[in-house]
Amino acid sequence: MAELKLHGFWYSPLTLRVILTLKLKGITYEYIEEDRFNKSPQLLEYNPVHKLTPVLVHHGKSICESMIIVEYIDEVWPQNPLVPHDSYDRAQARFWVAYADQMIPAVKPLFHIISDDEVREKAIERVQEHLKVIDNQCLIDQKFFNGDHINFVDIALGSVIQFLVTIEDLNQLKVMEAHKFPHLYSRFSNFKDSPIVKENIPNSEKLIACIKLVREKMYAHS
Repeated sequence: MAELKLHGFWYSPLTLRVILTLKLKGITYEYIEEDRFNKSPQLLEYNPVHKLTPVLVHHGKSICESMIIVEYIDEVWPQNPLVPHDSYDRAQARFWVAYADQMIPAVKPLFHIISDDEVREKAIERVQEHLKVIDNQCLIDQKFFNGDHINFVDIALGSVIQFLVTIEDLNQLKVMEAHKFPHLYSRFSNFKDSPIVKENIPNSEKLIACIKLVREKMYAHS
């Protein structure tokens, strides 16, 4: 049995968070791809509460929820630290990680096909309200959240923005416009151009094709 296993969906921004963390740390692990519509007995055993990915299994013990996993990895493998050491900086970072997670429910409606123009515009506006807060408040004067290196805020926000950009391409929308959110746009460019991130972000065309298929299956099951 491998010491470290990750159960995930390759197209999931939450799984991407954990993969980037493991790669940035240089940690060897076994990856287990789950089927969203036919989850393995192991996944249901390891995450009996939410029955969702990602799940990290370390020495047979499971850790659930993407950013909890990221912090766990950072504590167990201290090389290339991602969570700030200073108590105040760490508290501020956790605030923005929580804010990134609060964005996800706002982005999710754009995942679906919205035929009503007014409903679509309101959904876009809700997401842009979140983006505006980040652009105005989230330490806009640095390359990354904590300076010159990716930390766990960049992982949390970057994964959500990457998903949003994919949804833009999928539905031919424009949400994160550079002229409206220049600081966030610049930081996201730094994030996705980082070598580790660039190597591990799923191919855009493959990702869009997969999301279309997932969306079709979701509608068929509804």
